[in-house]
Amino acid sequence: MVTFFIALILLIGGYLIYSRVTEKIFCIDDRLTPAIANPDGVDITPLPKWKAFLIELLNIAGTGPIFGAISGALFGPIVFYG
Repeated sequence: MVTFFIALILLIGGYLIYSRVTEKIFCIDDRLTPAIANPDGVDITPLPKWKAFLIELLNIAGTGPIFGAISGALFGPIVFYG
């Protein structure tokens, strides 16, 4: 349990330090994104943060069943010969 909390503290600390270092290196600019600067109402529209987060989450979670089925088809028969 102690190692879990140490790892958690290191993870949070690394996140805070890394974010400050990358912010200094890449410099945040004030330009508007294309969705805000040139919305057309069809393809380029600004989204609320919760909807953008949900789309990213589904993109990550959506590959699991596909990758799992392909891995099972490729490497599954090997289990029967071991």
